[in-house]
Amino acid sequence: MKIWKRAFVASLGISAALTLLSAPVGLAADKQENPQLVLWMDHPAKEKSWNNAFPVGNGRLGAMVFGGVSEEHIQFNEDTLWAGKPHDYVREGAYDLLGKMRDFIFAGNAKGAEALAGRTSPTFLSDPIRQLPYQPFGDLHLTFPTQGGESYRRELNLNDAVARVTYESGGVTYTRDCFASFPDQVIVYHVHASRPGQVTFAVGMSTPHKESEVRVLGSDVLELSGKVQPDGLRFDARLRAMATGGTISTRDGQLVINGADSATLLLTGATSFVNFQDISGDPARKADADMQKLAGKTYEQLWDAHEEDFHNLFDRVRLNLGHTGAADKPTDERVAACRTGGLARDPGLATLDFQYGRYLLISCSRAGGQPANLQGLWNADLNPPWESKWTTNINLEMNYWPAEVANLGECTAPLFDLIDDLAISGARTAKEQYHAGGWVLHHNTDLWRGTAPINGPDGVWPTGGAWLCYHLWEHYLFTQDKDFLAKRAYPDMKSASQFFVDTLVKDPRTGWLVTTPSFSPEHGGLVAGPAMDMQLIRALFDSTIEASHILKVDPDFAHQLADLRAKLVPDQVGHFGQLQEWEQDLDAENDNHRHMSPLWGLYPGAQFTPANPKIWSAANVLLKQRGDGSTGWSYAWRICLWARADNGDRAFSQLSDLLGKRTLPNMWDLCGPFQIDGNFGACAGIGEMLLQSQQLTDGQRGDPVIELLPALPKPWAAGEVSGLRARGGFEVAETWQNGELTQATIKSLLGNPVDVRYHGHDVRLTTQPGGTYVLDANLGSH
Repeated sequence: MKIWKRAFVASLGISAALTLLSAPVGLAADKQENPQLVLWMDHPAKEKSWNNAFPVGNGRLGAMVFGGVSEEHIQFNEDTLWAGKPHDYVREGAYDLLGKMRDFIFAGNAKGAEALAGRTSPTFLSDPIRQLPYQPFGDLHLTFPTQGGESYRRELNLNDAVARVTYESGGVTYTRDCFASFPDQVIVYHVHASRPGQVTFAVGMSTPHKESEVRVLGSDVLELSGKVQPDGLRFDARLRAMATGGTISTRDGQLVINGADSATLLLTGATSFVNFQDISGDPARKADADMQKLAGKTYEQLWDAHEEDFHNLFDRVRLNLGHTGAADKPTDERVAACRTGGLARDPGLATLDFQYGRYLLISCSRAGGQPANLQGLWNADLNPPWESKWTTNINLEMNYWPAEVANLGECTAPLFDLIDDLAISGARTAKEQYHAGGWVLHHNTDLWRGTAPINGPDGVWPTGGAWLCYHLWEHYLFTQDKDFLAKRAYPDMKSASQFFVDTLVKDPRTGWLVTTPSFSPEHGGLVAGPAMDMQLIRALFDSTIEASHILKVDPDFAHQLADLRAKLVPDQVGHFGQLQEWEQDLDAENDNHRHMSPLWGLYPGAQFTPANPKIWSAANVLLKQRGDGSTGWSYAWRICLWARADNGDRAFSQLSDLLGKRTLPNMWDLCGPFQIDGNFGACAGIGEMLLQSQQLTDGQRGDPVIELLPALPKPWAAGEVSGLRARGGFEVAETWQNGELTQATIKSLLGNPVDVRYHGHDVRLTTQPGGTYVLDANLGSH
């Protein structure tokens, strides 16, 4: 049983007895490269094997590097290039169907309600019924005179965020580096030879969009311009070549570098997107301006700026779970070995997977850009799976599960910008579709911030906004930033709460307040009051009430929320001891559904604790009954859930299955096709196995609580981690041997009190801002 979840029996005020240190938390902060943090293969990605290429990104621009020798392919994206145009998805007359759907559901006629959420008119669904897809931007095609290539190696080095290819030919060693710079907003591709005058190649540009053209601008620049559709987004990219030695010329619409010592390609790109309601921007002007800012900068200067920026984020967390000879093998072989239990023999692969998740989040979610979508930032298809948009009944949220605990809080900025936009478009949907105030989001959105239900009956799920607001509150819990709470989080939380104040209805069968029509994602049919809805609304009301107390605003509204919260359908126990998924006891035993919706209150929520043994036990019964995962993100969610349920070995089993069954050779996650949420969920799950913290549980406010090594699996008998973040404003380092904690270091960023717990030991620290506290296995001073 998790110690921090027990009633707190006794606290030891030992802060005076602890040594207040000035040394940094955790491991020594050296700059030596960690060889464990490199994905590598001894062969290029085949031309049709996009899933084998390596990704680079700066949050806005992303590229996939294939690594061919004589022919290299770089496919690239810009995060605002989508099909469609500004559009309000609310269907006229949808509100007229709302009462009829509710009547059908309360009468036990789900099919009647679902007929009104179908694809034929009249329908409660959006107009049009589907949303629009994220689009590829273009491709670079490089042709080298080199044939063959000995000692070939292709790698993605997470230490420096660079995709690198090296090989030998004719006694010359060639190195090609590709990285995406956030400070300079450019993709950089650099070719170097070990002997002078040996760099020769041609490069051209193309795009899958038909309305496009490539032009030569002078002797060293290409321009790619076009539009996705006649009335949609326009785009423009610039490719500039620089060389040390040799010559640069143009031929047949390509740039040709001949006889250089080294050469550098600079790629900028932009679209006409201004915001989700305005696409009047000038992409050519923006792409050219970004290129002009690079004038006079050397490759070394670009590299240094990129490295400083990336290391500022990535180096915050160090993890070492051990190293075996398996780590010396190519990454695709290591992943394949997980199909036969190889993860237990290769603990370094779990380290790599954790840090890969952090690398990917840095690469696809930076301030000023769009949030990580279903494929992060990377997409080569005009019609990608599920439109590569934002699915908000698990997938978008899972993308951001590791952000706070893995010390990448800044990477949440695009998500919060999205929420601000959705509060605008969602207010229109709330008003027109529900005659309600506040804002609502159903289970998907796109660049145009669609908030109405899409696709079919499973799209009629009105609590996506409540879930996104949980991320606003989590950011506050980790940072305690009252300015953020007042200006960003609370207004959106209050407005989201208002929607449910206006739309919750009494179920005549039970007397409880419910959402309806709704759908337990993506399981069953249209219902009233599924468990996940109630858990999300309780969490939203709790955080909004707590925020109003902290900010000393809206006491009457907080009181109204508290009154409504008490009338929501409570979590219930069903006929085989399980936590019910629905208001009615409809669960089937051993239902191995991919969604774990009724267990939201266990993770990522914090509503189920042994303080309520009946619900805690029922949640564990359901978790066991749901069995193993199926899709990659389903395995990832189970990693997090088993960690919260105190079972590190079951969490490890799900991680092993995720890597062995649903992971591509380049370590990307598979849903069916590639989908990046499993990468982020696994990263969060590994963090949850090593460190857990809470501050607000089931509406009860308390001091922050940190539990050390709460779900350590047997295969990770020895290790160390530093830089993980805990709620309440703390940074934590841990070392362990033989499966037992040897030392923990708690750095208090804000000076809050904290309860620290490990294996039956409890200690209360009264901290000072910036203070560092070292504890031994008994939580005594060290």
